[in-house]
Amino acid sequence: MSNDLSPQELRLLVQRVFRPTADDRGLAIIVDLPDERVPDNPDWQARRRLAAAWYEALTGELEALGLPRLTLAWYRNAGGNNADLPPRCHPGGGAVPDHADQLTGEGIAFAELFADHTMVLAPTELSATAPLKVAVREGGFRAATMPGFLASMVPALKLDYEEINRRVNLLKEWLDPAESAVCRFTATGAGGKSDHELLLDLRHRTGHASGGLFPDNGVAGNLPSGEAYVVPYEGEHEGDASRSAGTLPVEIDGEVVVYRIEGNRAVEVLSAGPVSTAEAARIVDEPAYANLSELGLGVLGDFGLAPTGSILLDEKLGLHIAFGRSDHFGGTVGPEDFSDPDAVIHLDRVYIPAMQPQVNVNEVVLLGPGDAQRAIIRNNVFEEIR
Repeated sequence: MSNDLSPQELRLLVQRVFRPTADDRGLAIIVDLPDERVPDNPDWQARRRLAAAWYEALTGELEALGLPRLTLAWYRNAGGNNADLPPRCHPGGGAVPDHADQLTGEGIAFAELFADHTMVLAPTELSATAPLKVAVREGGFRAATMPGFLASMVPALKLDYEEINRRVNLLKEWLDPAESAVCRFTATGAGGKSDHELLLDLRHRTGHASGGLFPDNGVAGNLPSGEAYVVPYEGEHEGDASRSAGTLPVEIDGEVVVYRIEGNRAVEVLSAGPVSTAEAARIVDEPAYANLSELGLGVLGDFGLAPTGSILLDEKLGLHIAFGRSDHFGGTVGPEDFSDPDAVIHLDRVYIPAMQPQVNVNEVVLLGPGDAQRAIIRNNVFEEIR
């Protein structure tokens, strides 16, 4: 497939993703800018050029879309993935500035931008998914977030999303009544071979289906997409602690880090090595990071896609378990729980052989209600959804 989108293909993408109607007020494309905290990189530069090119191409498609306005706006980056957006952005057109220090004037409040546009595309460097999920709850607009989007992901925008939606909605149907999920892994590495089991408490929660289609205001999610996900219960009900517990192996920079989980939090690192030492310090220094914030079930791996190096697509390729912020998914851990706005993070660990070759997913089993059991993954492969 081509890595380019023609103006007509872009129009069809907007029509398919958002399904515009006569009630829609406009489409906004928002991009973040580097600064001294988060320096620029070639992929980020390419993404800003892509956003400007999409804006120019869609300008000629406004009449066909039936939209009164199209806006390209940029803003100083939020400092971290899924951190709150700054209060203001700067609408413009044409070339996007290279650095946040080039911003001039006061700009406008994000709230004003959202009031004038019912659809938002966010091809950003740092994920804006969490703050936009919170912002759309007032119901005035909908958003497709594209953090880390690369031109190499364009083929993922051309997949059969009707089939993808069928699969993720089926997974949601299975997640909704489940009381827990048991994830079993085998890890290899410097410490030899070891088996691990993690129980994730799914009580008091329902699943979410993200199939890359956002026809209704009040909804935000990733594009491209293709996952069902749920926030494990975090123990917020008095007298009812989270039952999430066990050991979780994660291969990071070639080292298998093993976390001991209690009460839905990483409370200890059992492995040895430089990465393990750093992670042991991190869960102590930033307790909100230690929260298990998502059980994700990405289905795009079945459609022939390979990892791109950007979590936007890579997490949709298979099982992923996240640490950190969860309030944007219906959990309880939000920016106020972190030590600093720049420390806010929702970090996915993706379990596919191409990304964690030393960790095999033996199975993922949903338990409950009652004695019900359903194995949804065996030996890294989804069962029953094809």
